[in-house]
Amino acid sequence: MANSGPFDIVVLGGGSGGYACALRAVELGKSVALVERDRLGGTCLNRGCIPTKALLHAAEVADQTREAARFGVKAAFEGIDVAGVNAYKDKVVSTTVKGLAGLIKSKGIEVVEGTGRLVGPTTVVVTAADGAERTLEGGHIVLATGSAPRSLPGLEIDGERIISSDHALELDHVPGSVIVLGGGVIGVEFASVWRSFGAEVTIVEALPHLLPLEEESSSKRLERAFRKRGIAFRLGTRFQGAKTTPGGVAVTLEDGATIDAELLLVAVGRGPVSDGLGLADAGVETERGFVKVDELCRTGVPTISAVGDLIPTPQLAHVGFAEGILVAERLGGLNPPPIDYDGVPRITYSDPEVASVGITTETARERGHELKEVTYDLAGNPKSKILGTQGEVKVIAAVDGPVLGIHMVGARVGELIAEGQLIYNWEALPGEVAQLIHPHPTQSEAVGEAHLALAGKPLHVHG
Repeated sequence: MANSGPFDIVVLGGGSGGYACALRAVELGKSVALVERDRLGGTCLNRGCIPTKALLHAAEVADQTREAARFGVKAAFEGIDVAGVNAYKDKVVSTTVKGLAGLIKSKGIEVVEGTGRLVGPTTVVVTAADGAERTLEGGHIVLATGSAPRSLPGLEIDGERIISSDHALELDHVPGSVIVLGGGVIGVEFASVWRSFGAEVTIVEALPHLLPLEEESSSKRLERAFRKRGIAFRLGTRFQGAKTTPGGVAVTLEDGATIDAELLLVAVGRGPVSDGLGLADAGVETERGFVKVDELCRTGVPTISAVGDLIPTPQLAHVGFAEGILVAERLGGLNPPPIDYDGVPRITYSDPEVASVGITTETARERGHELKEVTYDLAGNPKSKILGTQGEVKVIAAVDGPVLGIHMVGARVGELIAEGQLIYNWEALPGEVAQLIHPHPTQSEAVGEAHLALAGKPLHVHG
């Protein structure tokens, strides 16, 4: 007979935050039930990070095949086998889900399939697909139900002509043309994929730049690269309306312009999955659908915590991991420090990639810092020349103080930001980083070169 508790912890949601919390909690000797209505891994593993990055890698292979002659390699690009791309993507996802499920089972975590809702501060009712209900008791409840694609008022996503990122992952063809509504991470990544696959792409963004939360110079570098790739964009322009046409969809902008395409991807962000959880009845406060928590992910109800996309923190899988671990350790009697969200690395896996950690120049000035900064152009980095990529590493630091932000654009810079995370989070001085010897020839030298310049001893830096 299934165990209904009491468990030490009942986790609602088997995504990044939820399963990280469950795994850490059992390591600390807690009994855990993990409620999941879909597949373990949540958005990231099934409809977000992993499948999109698989598509981006397929796009990279397509571009490399087209450009093989640049490197003296004879290769012929014959087109995109969408069924083959999807099979590759789905295999990556399915094998990772299987591995996660095996890990969770091996740890003795009880997985309960169905949709959970709070019926009290320590009680969850789970409704299975067949309607059967099961009540779980927990000493503590952790809410980790994640997020779902958002739309705009009056814009209905039909899954055919007007689609979300979920639908985009399941397309069985390469669209001839696409309008991407939203120039944030999701929109930019899909625009990059579809352009590599041969589609005509136009991004519409209401704010002045693509990736508007990034350092402005990084956004401008990306825009320059996208323009060179043939990706069009309309910036500082608001969406007014969309209607389906015999050939696809027509999008009208506030300035009166109309853009026609086969598909419209709505990529205006993701909203928390909080409806139907019984939050109000349990006394859990929300704001705009997000669960309100303190710096340790505690709600106003002592027995309930919340993590991941359900709370108003950066919607990143690795943030969910960290929050889940924090909650597990707090419940396990440890004393984990609050998360410094400025110190979380952020990566957009487009071509070129954009990666950052720390704060932007604008934010640093708003906080009263006197700054010094250096931008190292990847044109001076031999490994970047070998890869055929353009971009930059920009480092900002407080005068006579630590590094405050590192911002990168270029192929594979997402792999470099881990060092940037250490530099920022350990409050390193530029001179301390300048003493480190970076291997040659690597792109990591660009990080070292920027810090050498900040320390007053530039090496391969022009101007």
